Amino acid sequence: MSDLKNKRIITAAVTGAWPKKENNPNVPMTPSEIADDVYACWKAGAAIAHLHMRDDEGNGTMDHNKFKETVDLIHERYPECDIILNLTTSGDIHADDETRVQHVKELKPEMASYDCGSMNWLNTSLFINSPKFLEDCGKLFQETNTKPEIEAFDPGMIANAAYYLKKGVIKAPLHFQFCMGCANGIPGSVKNLLFMKETMDQLCPGSTWSCSGVGHSAMEVMYAAIALGGNIRVGMEDNVMYKKGQLADSNAQFVERAKRVIEEFGLEVATPDEARQILGLK
Repeated sequence: MSDLKNKRIITAAVTGAWPKKENNPNVPMTPSEIADDVYACWKAGAAIAHLHMRDDEGNGTMDHNKFKETVDLIHERYPECDIILNLTTSGDIHADDETRVQHVKELKPEMASYDCGSMNWLNTSLFINSPKFLEDCGKLFQETNTKPEIEAFDPGMIANAAYYLKKGVIKAPLHFQFCMGCANGIPGSVKNLLFMKETMDQLCPGSTWSCSGVGHSAMEVMYAAIALGGNIRVGMEDNVMYKKGQLADSNAQFVERAKRVIEEFGLEVATPDEARQILGLK
């Protein structure tokens, strides 16, 4: 791993469950658009694509057929694209627990999200990840050889991950995604990122991590993550604006900027295969 210490992983979160064409006309919505966008992000330097699906009205959905169609399109159109696919398990707060993981059972992705706790969501609704769901999900991931991407919206979710690690529901080394700046989650700042990292180091030593900042915290969090030795997530799931007053042209535009920042810091962008080594994917 010593030859990988200067590598940093870029994850492209290309659509999420919220932004629509009226928020930014460049948000990919259909399986075809998402597949093309993933390829563009891979060419720009992304090693991981974090995928949500949309229904025909553009709302977030956990329809396993949409996931399969998108994954198949990526492989069929772009056989040279070796990007790691990280499929969400939380794209629709109204989906039941079985629906949320059906695509994991069928597709056995290399990675999938594991939201390690419940929270109020955007001041409007409840985002429920019950203890039973987390236990069942962790066991399923072990069966499908899927690496959990532990999404932590506050330090308590890191503590939850430590608990499930101790129980054997998830296995070390863990990989965290610190989601910062979301409404009802921890605000995005250098100070808060340092606190999240220190909490992780204390409770789950040896873990790898990435982070993202929503809205105005995006650049601060990205710079801090690179300085602190972390990896980064960018894309329209977290921001539809490239900078104040300017809509993003594409997800690849975010990836290209992240690549420049990493290289200006004297580091290198990890390829998908290097990311697999860093994350211990099999």
